[in-house]
Amino acid sequence: MMMRSAVAAAVVAVVLAVALAAEASELKVGYYDKSCPGVENVVKWHVIKALKANRKTGAALVRLIFHDCFVRGCDASVLLDPTPENPHTEKTAPINIGLAAFDLLDEIKSAVEDRCPGTVSCADILIYAARDAGSLMSNGNVHFDAPAGRLDGMHSHAADAQRDLPDSTFTIGELIQNFKRKNFTIEEMVILSGAHAIGVGHCSSFRARLTAPKEQILPAYRGLLAGKCGAGPDPIVTNNIRDEDPKAIAATVPSFLPRLRKFEFLDNSYYHNNLARIVTFNSDWQLLTEKEARGHVHEYADNGTLWDEDFSESLLKLSNLPLLPPGSKGEIRKKCRYVNHY
Repeated sequence: MMMRSAVAAAVVAVVLAVALAAEASELKVGYYDKSCPGVENVVKWHVIKALKANRKTGAALVRLIFHDCFVRGCDASVLLDPTPENPHTEKTAPINIGLAAFDLLDEIKSAVEDRCPGTVSCADILIYAARDAGSLMSNGNVHFDAPAGRLDGMHSHAADAQRDLPDSTFTIGELIQNFKRKNFTIEEMVILSGAHAIGVGHCSSFRARLTAPKEQILPAYRGLLAGKCGAGPDPIVTNNIRDEDPKAIAATVPSFLPRLRKFEFLDNSYYHNNLARIVTFNSDWQLLTEKEARGHVHEYADNGTLWDEDFSESLLKLSNLPLLPPGSKGEIRKKCRYVNHY
């Protein structure tokens, strides 16, 4: 009798897994309309509250969608904490230094579980939250209807992140090949790079820029970065000079004082900064070293509305990268930091 029960339970588990996989193989807008009505509003409410408290959380969410989807597809594998069984998850990878907003996603997941237990994946919550952050950080100019129906991955490895994510030290050739492997064009690579209009970077990610020649970086801006990076072992620096401390700007690039802004804003300013040689990462400057990429930098510097539209489309494409690697299993996690059997 126990054997029959065990076999029956195993069959049910297999059928459920197959059903979940089939269900998740087709993403659609309004996926939770019947199973968890209003879930997108729940996510947005928490994102709005978080950005009112700290606007930098918006940049962290936009960064997370890229760092999750570019590795194993959008499976929330980047959210998994290290454990004794797996001490080197994606979030521990050197290339993922400074990832944030995990506490906010925990908060959202808890609220969603209270509303609809075991229904909404962490992967979908991350997509919704990043989409809303992009919209809020751009005053609604960046927006897309987010299809859902993803499962949460059960594997996360730092080595995968190191292999798949583009490094800030990459040359233009390495960048192009990296994005090509994920089926992104040179134009889309330039479009997604525009996310560096917001957020921060660690000095360890751009040390070489501190000694780069004036043809690659404005000497005054190089001096600003050097001063910031000399303040500690690995300080963080704002990605966009327009969000810098006025005192630091007055001491190094005083001509830029009129262009400072009161808060971070997701717009096409990244492209203006790049053409002026005032961007932090080598991978940013590298866009000017290849004809097609350079042309797109000029294109988006000249047309902010076009970039808003194309960035929205590129985020949508990013969110639709293959859900899980072939043969992988998925689940709806109870908590975003751990797989359910932990």
